[in-house]
Amino acid sequence: MAVKVLAIVLAGGEGKRLMPLTADRAKPGVPFGGIYRMIDFVLSNLANAGYLKIVVLTQYKSHSLDRHISKTWRMSTLLGNYVTPVPAQQRLGPRWFAGSADAIYQSLNLINDESPDYVIVFGADHIYRMDPKQMVNDHIASGAAVTVAGIRQPLSLADQFGVIDVGPDGRKIKAFREKPKDAVGLPDSPDEVYASMGNYVFTTRALCEAVSADAQNPDSKHDMGGNIIPMLVEKGEANVYDFRDNELPGATDRDRGYWRDVGTLDSFYEAHMDLIATLPIFNLYNHDWPIFTNYGSWPPAKFVHGYDDRQGRAIDSMISPGVVVSGALVERSVISPNVRVNSWAHVDGAVIMEGVSVGRRAVIRNAIIDKNVVIPEGAQIGVDLDRDRKLYTVSDNGVVVIGKGQRVEL
Repeated sequence: MAVKVLAIVLAGGEGKRLMPLTADRAKPGVPFGGIYRMIDFVLSNLANAGYLKIVVLTQYKSHSLDRHISKTWRMSTLLGNYVTPVPAQQRLGPRWFAGSADAIYQSLNLINDESPDYVIVFGADHIYRMDPKQMVNDHIASGAAVTVAGIRQPLSLADQFGVIDVGPDGRKIKAFREKPKDAVGLPDSPDEVYASMGNYVFTTRALCEAVSADAQNPDSKHDMGGNIIPMLVEKGEANVYDFRDNELPGATDRDRGYWRDVGTLDSFYEAHMDLIATLPIFNLYNHDWPIFTNYGSWPPAKFVHGYDDRQGRAIDSMISPGVVVSGALVERSVISPNVRVNSWAHVDGAVIMEGVSVGRRAVIRNAIIDKNVVIPEGAQIGVDLDRDRKLYTVSDNGVVVIGKGQRVEL
C-alpha cells in the first residue's frame, strides 16, 4: 500500500533583507524569473513528484501570495488533492505564529485530519529543482525520525550557513550548528560541509511529539532549524540527505544541483543573472521537470522598429509575454509581462517586473525595478550610484532597487 504523505510549505517569512520588494508582499510571493513567484519553485517540485496534498502556512502580508495560490494552484478536488494557504488561525489563543515550529504546532489539526505516514516540511523562498520523492524514499529506508536535506558547500563558507555535522557514516547527524567558525569537513570530502537547505522529511509521530514538546519550552525560539532539528539530533534520530544524490530528468551538467537562497537583494539579483546565459546556470527550459505558474492572458512579446539607431532588440535576455520593446536595446536582463521599453532606451543588467514603463532615452543599469514603476524619458538609473543612494535603495554590491510604484526622479 502506498504511503500517505502531507506536504507543509513554510511561507510566513517577512523577508526584511529584501526590502523594498517585500514592502507589501510576503517573501515567497515576490516575483521571480519574469513570470513566476518564488513559491512556484517549491510547489512545482512537490507537484512534479506527485505530492498533491499541500498546506502553505502564511503569516506576514500574505494577500498577494494567497491570491497567486488561489488563481494558479488548483488541483483535482475529485481526487482529494489541494494546495491551500493557511494563515495563523489563533486556535490556541489570540497570537501569531511565534516561529516555524510553532506554525506547525498551531496547525496540528491539519496533520490529524490527513493522518499521513510522513510529513514533508519545506521552505518557500529558495530557487532550485528537486525530486522530493527520492528524499522521502531515503528517509523511509533510514528509519530516522527526521531527514534534513543538505547541500555541499566549501568548508571556507561554513560561517555563512546552518551547518550539518555528520558522523563517520556520513549519514547520521551529530550536530546542527548555525554559521560555525570551526566547522569540520565531511568524512568523504574534508574541504566541504553540508549546508542545511531548510527542507525536512519527518515521520509524522516524531514531528507531532517534537513540536508539542517544544511548545512547552518557554526558552525556545520555536524554530524548526534552531530547535526541532537539534532536539532530534540529540536523540540520535536525525539523518542527512545529500542533495547531490537527487537525480532529475532533463538536468544538465551545468545546472545539476543548483540551489540558491535569495534572501538578500544581491542574491536575488544574482539568481536572475544565472538564468540568462546561453547555457544557463539554472535552466528554466527543462521541460521534463517544469516550473508551473499562471501569468495571465498576455499576448506574445513584440519588438518593433528596425532602422538606424532605433531598433527593438534583446540580447542575452528573457522577455515575458505582453512586453513591447519599441526601438530600444535590452541586454542581460529579465523582463516581466506587460513592460514597455520605449525608443532609444537602454536596459542593461536589469530585473524589471510587471507593468513597468521605460521612457525614451532612459538608461537602466544593474537594477531591480518593481511593479508599475514609470521611468521618465531621459532618466538614468544605476549610472550615478551616489545620486541613486539618496533616492532609492542600493544593495551592498551596487544594485539599484526601486520599490513598487515608487516615483522616479529626473
